[in-house]
Amino acid sequence: MTTENGQTARITRIAMWSGPRNISTAMMYSFASRPDCTVWDEPFYAFYLSNAGISHPMNDEVIAAGNPDWAHVVDRCLTGPDTAEPVFYQKHMTHHMLPGFDRSWIAGLSNAFLIRSPERVLASYARKRSQVELRDIGFVEQAELFDRVADSSGTAPAVVDTDDILTDPRGILMALCNRLGIGFDESMLSWRAGPKPYDGAWAPHWYNAVWQSTGFQQPPSEPAELPGPLQELAEAARPYYERLKRHKITN
Repeated sequence: MTTENGQTARITRIAMWSGPRNISTAMMYSFASRPDCTVWDEPFYAFYLSNAGISHPMNDEVIAAGNPDWAHVVDRCLTGPDTAEPVFYQKHMTHHMLPGFDRSWIAGLSNAFLIRSPERVLASYARKRSQVELRDIGFVEQAELFDRVADSSGTAPAVVDTDDILTDPRGILMALCNRLGIGFDESMLSWRAGPKPYDGAWAPHWYNAVWQSTGFQQPPSEPAELPGPLQELAEAARPYYERLKRHKITN
């Protein structure tokens, strides 16, 4: 991106790494509310469905609407956006980063990690998809990506916990923006209800709850209760969650 005088403008390219059912869409809506920000909803979803040997709701529609070419998506993550806004927010799903594909490019982005307790994630996920395995919820991949970013940068990247954001959205978002090197904007605290033009093709299946929202809501007061098999998955995911949680941002 260049300015009117021909100089190259600085773009902050933010990669927010999350598993599914983790207020990741609400976070995308929050950043999209900024007047200086362009967002991209799950850039690698079409690639993931084309290569993971797995079928999701609206499978064909997602692949048709996206770009399944890994290299092309990586290039746009590093060189976009195609608009003039100086902040480029990318909502990434950690489980879309399949083994065997180069992850070194991630060091070229401003990386942050959005975490949520595995019990909350699984309680929400199971309402949308009946079959679930550990690889579907991205905890292992999130820890791998966190370690890679920390190793390459020499410091732990920003980590934000869902419950903290829901409890104190202004305070946590201000702290997150500070870590990312951008100013906080009050517009991040609200958005209009309903579908958004930047929603992914899968939104009709997954986004019905967030479409009804106009801002961050308080976290649930009751603990999530899971049947035996899902509780076992939660216990398998918990060490990865706890490891990142030690680095979370506090206000």
